[in-house]
Amino acid sequence: MSLSVGDRAPEFSLPDQDKQVVSLAELRGTPVLVVFYPFAFSGICTGELCQLRDELASYTEAGVKVLAISTDPVFSLKAFKAQEGFDFPLLSDFWPHGETAQAYGVFNEKAGMAVRGTFLVDAEGAIAFAEVNQPGDAREQSGWKDAVAKLAA
Repeated sequence: MSLSVGDRAPEFSLPDQDKQVVSLAELRGTPVLVVFYPFAFSGICTGELCQLRDELASYTEAGVKVLAISTDPVFSLKAFKAQEGFDFPLLSDFWPHGETAQAYGVFNEKAGMAVRGTFLVDAEGAIAFAEVNQPGDAREQSGWKDAVAKLAA
């Protein structure tokens, strides 16, 4: 079951593409956009994350930290970030495999991957926006931006 608005965001500590651990608890006091995606280098995921990269200022100017999470190993994420020039951390939920995606209710156990789940966590750690799209369904990012604008208001 996926999380809903008002739920407490599950804590996580995951390595980024450079093997540096990023912890949601350490970001408390700052809103965080948590973007789960199935796989690095896949078509829809690359398109979504490139759009996020290109529009990153609309989040950072609102004081929102962006984190993207997949079940890919850190080595794939490092190559993906370098190839696409992402300016936000790519976190690896590789091991224990999909544990964070499971906590957020966005793990497809049969395929061993995260589905497209997007969660805006407010500065106090509550879910302010939640959206889950199934594999093959690209996200419409206007919903995220509206939620960020409301949080910043």
